[in-house]
Amino acid sequence: MDCIFCKIASGQLRSDIVFEDEDVIAFKDLNPVAPVHLLLIPKKHFESLNDIEKADDALAAKLLKTIYEIARNEGIEAGYRVVTNIGESAGQSVKHLHFHILGGRNLNWPPG
Repeated sequence: MDCIFCKIASGQLRSDIVFEDEDVIAFKDLNPVAPVHLLLIPKKHFESLNDIEKADDALAAKLLKTIYEIARNEGIEAGYRVVTNIGESAGQSVKHLHFHILGGRNLNWPPG
């Protein structure tokens, strides 16, 4: 598989990692749109949130709980945005489930 996020998760590609355990990894986005812009991915490959039923309930819950833990560690827990894009028309450019964690400034609505 030629998935850039799988390569980051396996250690084949370097990234600026802010959190890692046996199931998930979070790292800084290469093209940040906010002062804090991190990506959280499961180490196991899922194309998008549409495939989450293939994950066990513990992994799905862990992804959500880890988002909050990261926000707290980054000092943005009082205000942050979590985004996942599903499909090309929504802006998904890497076909590996990932969550953008954005914060550190006022985030306007609608986003795009």
